[in-house]
Formats: sequence, structure tokens, C-alpha cells
Amino acid sequence: MIFKVFYQADKTRSPRRETTQILYLDLDVKDEKEGIIAGREVIAKNTDYIVEFIDALSDEALEYERENTDVTITTF
Repeated sequence: MIFKVFYQADKTRSPRRETTQILYLDLDVKDEKEGIIAGREVIAKNTDYIVEFIDALSDEALEYERENTDVTITTF
């Protein structure tokens, strides 16, 4: 399942919408809730990012993202 993660890369500044960044994670999970928890754990273990929101992408949403943005799956 692919998840879209909204995050702030700098912990020293207060979060602002203008500095929100996005990454995509491919996680082997059974459902959305498990994926959100696993996504937060993976990001906390491998980065210093402040996670704002994690959203599971349906096949249609993923296709839309691929058509309109550069979707690169992040691996840790």
C-alpha cells in the first residue's frame, strides 16, 4: 500500500504550510491504520522529520499523483 507523507524537514523552526514537503512510502501492511502507525515509526527511526499527516492512496489517487507530480517511492 502506498502512503503519502506530509512532513517538515526542520525541527528547529515552527511548522508552516509553505515549507511542508511530501514523500511516498510503500509499506507492506494489511490496512490503512496499520500503515499510518508503521509509516510514523519508519520515519521516526530513519529521519528527524516532523510528520504532519499520512494518507493512504487508493489506486486512482496514486494514478492521479503520478500524472501530476513526480512520484518517487522513498525507501529506508
